Amino acid sequence: MKYENASDIIPEKLLKEIQKYAAGKLLYIPTGEEKRGWGEKSGYRNQLQRRNIMIRNKYANGVTVSELADEYFLSLDSIKKIIYSKKNDQQFTYAPTVRSAVQYANIGMLEEWIHCYMLHSRNAAPSLHDFMRKEYLYFGVVKFPLRLIELNGIMPGKDCTDEADSATLPPLLIQYKEGKFYCIEQKKVLATLKQRKVNAYPTIIVLKETTNYKRFMKHYENVLFYINQV
Repeated sequence: MKYENASDIIPEKLLKEIQKYAAGKLLYIPTGEEKRGWGEKSGYRNQLQRRNIMIRNKYANGVTVSELADEYFLSLDSIKKIIYSKKNDQQFTYAPTVRSAVQYANIGMLEEWIHCYMLHSRNAAPSLHDFMRKEYLYFGVVKFPLRLIELNGIMPGKDCTDEADSATLPPLLIQYKEGKFYCIEQKKVLATLKQRKVNAYPTIIVLKETTNYKRFMKHYENVLFYINQV
């Protein structure tokens, strides 16, 4: 970096003020950008945090250290350090509940929550794994009117779930396709909500293909409200 004559750059009045404090000294003037931690500018640190959260969640749901090491191409010791780390930086523990989904959505990790739900929740059917593909988009968690969902033979009856409180239920995963909303696999949860006469419920909208996305955003982007806390 070459030296510049301050008189050629700094206004005279300001230069006189600087000379009162640092005449004849070499000064480094920072760019004014906020100092960032390691990896923040490139996004690498954020990627590691996301990865580590997923590793902890998978371990908590029965995936072994050896299996995690193979999946993430890390040593056994590295996986153990991640699992047993005492740092509190975004160590969100997954749970198949609305509260957990909202927490993940608030830090931009809704997709990670959905993957955990599909892989580990007892409520998730194997066919839900199709929705882990990259071509799917997710919108939510939003307050969604259940009357818009195609019932397809779902009839409200007695409570179909073991939970007594809606707070312990997961959000619904509802697919938007060709202008209609479909319950993917959580038919028991939907039947329970209908039986309890719930009008609107926290929901994640699953979208595929550009045409469906554009149509959904045109009609519902400003209608559905995000849930930021539970």
